Amino acid sequence: MDTRITNPKVDFFFEKTSQWQQAYAALRNIALDCGLTEELKWGCPCYTFQQHNIVLIHGFKDYCALMFFKGALLQDAGLMLVQQTANVQAARQVRFTGLPDIEAKKAALKAYIYEAIEVEKAGLKVALKETREFGMPEEFRQKLDQNPALKAAFEALTPGRQRGYLLHFSEAKQASTRQARVEKCMPQILNGKGLTD
Repeated sequence: MDTRITNPKVDFFFEKTSQWQQAYAALRNIALDCGLTEELKWGCPCYTFQQHNIVLIHGFKDYCALMFFKGALLQDAGLMLVQQTANVQAARQVRFTGLPDIEAKKAALKAYIYEAIEVEKAGLKVALKETREFGMPEEFRQKLDQNPALKAAFEALTPGRQRGYLLHFSEAKQASTRQARVEKCMPQILNGKGLTD
């Protein structure tokens, strides 16, 4: 008897035509075999344990991935975990180029999922960098120094919103682009809004 329970709200993700359709189905089976609950979050299949996010399935042009929300805390015995970008602090991906790749790693993936469940049971948290540890572009620092209302509004934002702006400004390689980004975002900061609000 199959004890895996799929969520009908997620079925559309697996039914849509995609180069990763078979890979997604295999990842779904692996997650469900580990006793996780299937949910739809951020438009992707997300697998939880006692309402805590464990892994998420998502796809890109060159690969599909199983993303571990607290992957930074896993042992990574198989050296499979990838930090998506330098700014991602907690999550780690295992990337796949097709179904054979997943089949070859099936036992290891289950071990990683069980380890992630144990991390959640233990209540472990990823030590996130403080906002002040993120670099502040000079263009933004100057605006804050010149405009006390902007400085007060920025400091009143949640740490996550502050980090979002700092990362957005810092990603620009040219000073003119950083300046333009700061100028564009100033009204939103003054209104107490985050970058994506």
